[in-house]
Amino acid sequence: MDAFQTGSNVLFILLGAIMVLAMHAGFAFLEVGTVRKKNQVNALVKILTDFGVSTLAYFFIGYGVAYGIHFFSGVETLMEKGGFELTKFFFLLTFAAAIPAIISGGIAERAKFHPQLMATFLLVGFVYPFFEGIAWNQAFGIQAWLKATFGEEFHDFAGSVVVHAMGGWIALPAVLLLGARYGRYSKDGRISAHPPSSIPFLALGSWILIVGWFGFNVMSAQTLDKISGLVALNSLMAMVGGTMVALILGKNDPGFVHNGPLAGLVAVCAGSDLMHPMGALVVGGVAGGLFVVMFTLTQNRWKIDDVLGVWPLHGLCGAWGGIAAGIFGSKALGGAGGVAFMPQLIMTALAIVVALVGGFAVYGLMKAVFGLRLDQEEEYEGADLSIHKITATPEREPNW
Repeated sequence: MDAFQTGSNVLFILLGAIMVLAMHAGFAFLEVGTVRKKNQVNALVKILTDFGVSTLAYFFIGYGVAYGIHFFSGVETLMEKGGFELTKFFFLLTFAAAIPAIISGGIAERAKFHPQLMATFLLVGFVYPFFEGIAWNQAFGIQAWLKATFGEEFHDFAGSVVVHAMGGWIALPAVLLLGARYGRYSKDGRISAHPPSSIPFLALGSWILIVGWFGFNVMSAQTLDKISGLVALNSLMAMVGGTMVALILGKNDPGFVHNGPLAGLVAVCAGSDLMHPMGALVVGGVAGGLFVVMFTLTQNRWKIDDVLGVWPLHGLCGAWGGIAAGIFGSKALGGAGGVAFMPQLIMTALAIVVALVGGFAVYGLMKAVFGLRLDQEEEYEGADLSIHKITATPEREPNW
C-alpha cells in the first residue's frame, strides 16, 4: 500500500507539472498574438529559452535557496519515495519559470535578448526563491512570527502572491527602466495604437493558460490525499467572474475578454482551497475589473508601456488575491477559516518590496553593464529580424 500511495503521489504531482509546463505555451501564444508581427518569433524563442535558463538556475541554486534541498547525491538517494522529491522539484520549477514568462510580456518588442536571459538566471536563482522560502518553507521565522502575533500564518495555496504578484512587480521596474516603444507616445500627448497581430493566437494562449491553471491550482495540494474539488470549482468560478466583468467593462474588446479569466485565476490561487465558490466568483470579478481599469490607466494616463499588461494582470490581481484570501477565506464570509487578514496584508506588502528591490537591482545592473533595449533601427526592423534573422512569415523567394 505504501508503494501504491507513493506512486500515486508521484503521478499526481507529475501531471500537475506537465499541465503547468503546458501553460508556458499559453504564455508564448498570448504574447505572440498581442505583439506586432515583426516580434512574434522573438516571443516564442524567449519563452522557451527562459524556461531552459530557469531550469538551470533553479536546479543548481534556487531550489536550495528556497527549500535547502540539493541534488548533489547519488541516484539511490534521489530515488527514495519513488522519486517524489524529483517530481516535486519539476512541479515547483514550472512555477519559478513563470516569473520570466510573466516579465517577457511586459518588456516585449524592444528588449535585448541575452541580457534578459541573464536577468532570468538571477531572478530564478536568487530573488524569487528568497521569498518562496519565506512563504512556503518557514525561512527567517517570518511565518512563525505572524502565527504568534496574529494567530494565523500567511496563506497562499497556489501562488497568487508567491508567483504572480512577484512576477508582476518584478516586471514593473523592467518596463520602467526600458521605457516605452519608439513611436508609442508622442511629445504632444498623442498615443499610437499598436493593435494585436493575431487575436486567434492571443485567444489560443489564453485558453491554454486557462486549462493548465487547473493543474496549477488543484495539484498545488502536492499529494493525492490532499486533493480538493473545492479548489477546482473555485478556480472555475473565479475564471468566469473575471471573464464576465472584463467583457462588460472592456466593452467587448477581445483582448480584455481573453485576459479577464486570467485575472480571475491569478486572484483565486491564494485562497482557492478556503473560499466559498460564491466568494471566488466575487474575487475573480473584482480582478477582471481591476485589470481592465488599471491596464487602461497605465497605458493611456500614465504612459507606462507594459505591452501585455503584466503588472496589472499579475502584480495587482496577485496582490488582490493574497489580500482577498484573508477576507473571503474567513468563516464570516462562508470560507473555511484558518486565515487572518493582517498576515495576508503584511506578506503581500513584503512580496511587493522584495520584487521591486530585486527587479530594480537585477534590471538596473543589466542596463548599466549590457544595456536593456535594442537600438532604434533594430526595434523598427523588429526583434525577429534583429535578433533571430528570420520573421514569422518569411515571404522571400528561396535564396541560393
